[in-house]
Amino acid sequence: MATINEFKAIELRVGKIIEVDDLEGTRRPDHFYKLRIDLGELGIRNIAAGLKEHYTKEQLLNSLVIVVANLEPKSIANFMSEGMVLAAEDETNIALLKPDKELAPGSHIT
Repeated sequence: MATINEFKAIELRVGKIIEVDDLEGTRRPDHFYKLRIDLGELGIRNIAAGLKEHYTKEQLLNSLVIVVANLEPKSIANFMSEGMVLAAEDETNIALLKPDKELAPGSHIT
């Protein structure tokens, strides 16, 4: 079980996907995109996301998504991923978590 203080340590923000490209050089090239995501006052972040089998570039571009903004950066195929896009999955599909209303990039998730 996580304590409320542990949960509060995770910084969730609304992000707007402003660029989508293939992430080359991974073990699963059919799996990853590299995303540039606007997080408002936090700036633009580069984030790797394993969404290629579920979303086209056109479906992702300009989408609002929920991002873990204070995750430690991780190198994936020589690409520095600076956060994580949140999604839910079951046995057959993946769905991005998104705000149900238009919000400004960088908005806090509370």
